Amino acid sequence: MTRNVPLGLPTVGQEELDAIAEVFASGWLSGAGPSCLAFEREFAAVAGVENVLSTSNCGSALHLAQTVLGAGPGDEVIVGDYTFPATGHSVMWTGAKPVFVDVRPDIWSIDPAKVEAAITPRTVGIIAVDVFGQPADYDELRSIADRHGLWLIEDGACSAGATYKGRQAGSLADLTAFSFHGRKGITAGEGGALTGADADVIAHARKLHTYGIAPAISREGSATLPVPSFDELGYNYRMSDIQAAIMRVQVRRLPDLLANRQRVADGYAERLGDLDQITLPVALSDRTHPWQSYVITVDPDLDRGAVALALRERGVGCNFGTYASHLQPLYGEQRPLPVSADLFNRHIAIPMYAGLADDDVAYVSDVVRDVVSSSSVRR
Repeated sequence: MTRNVPLGLPTVGQEELDAIAEVFASGWLSGAGPSCLAFEREFAAVAGVENVLSTSNCGSALHLAQTVLGAGPGDEVIVGDYTFPATGHSVMWTGAKPVFVDVRPDIWSIDPAKVEAAITPRTVGIIAVDVFGQPADYDELRSIADRHGLWLIEDGACSAGATYKGRQAGSLADLTAFSFHGRKGITAGEGGALTGADADVIAHARKLHTYGIAPAISREGSATLPVPSFDELGYNYRMSDIQAAIMRVQVRRLPDLLANRQRVADGYAERLGDLDQITLPVALSDRTHPWQSYVITVDPDLDRGAVALALRERGVGCNFGTYASHLQPLYGEQRPLPVSADLFNRHIAIPMYAGLADDDVAYVSDVVRDVVSSSSVRR
């Protein structure tokens, strides 16, 4: 019997609904309110830093990070190429130019060995992407950044709960941007966060995320009538208190969510590890992989599109991995980046979410095995 196993599903329920009801009762539904402040305090423990700013999404967090670090027109920012284009877009929002660099063939994050060759007198910083959640090589990247006087940003869109050499994602770079989109490990449907060790930098970002003034909650209970003035261009990058209430529950769920995603990853590894037609994702021993996605690499002799269609015909949700950003027309002429381009053409994401039952893992594995072994998907 054909099942329907979606690519991803959030783990939400009555606790999140109850949290939303509390916000409704409070009367403060808009952004940067008491629920946002509470979420920031609680997420700090996940990120391993004291300073957290809730944002509307990860793209806004990336834009704020580069803005407060000083990126602007005429600058260049080095970016790991294999990533959803929000990373490159955020560079362009500052007026700077993204310079894409090829990635490691095993864990798909920016290759430190390729970074120095891309540095020019215009380079101001590096954005490393934790591809599908597994942290990049931050010790090597920090050494390069310090040697050249550059800042370092972690695009941790998928990384909540990940670690690198015992340190938490969110504390591995000057600033880190997180996403709470519906397919992430913890989610409010949308939303994001910016984290960092420097309280003054996060305070500046907080000002900019509310049009360039302090959030309204900072004026609550004043004995006077404070009227803020605008002396710096800002944005509306606030998370709503409704989203923050959901996120507070999601943070409490995080250990169980991570454990269940690891269970699913282990199940796939056990059932698919012997196949010659695909390569399974690598999880390095010195870092904790949060498994935002589970992405397989199909053999070059297989038609990736035919594989995907065959999986979907049997009820297995799937999609391509992510983008080789340098191939997107928006970014203009870019140098060839063969590793990222090859991954872009051969990756398939298969179902991964915390609620995936063991018998569904078995079903997906059986279907993948049948499909990639079929002569009908060979080129």
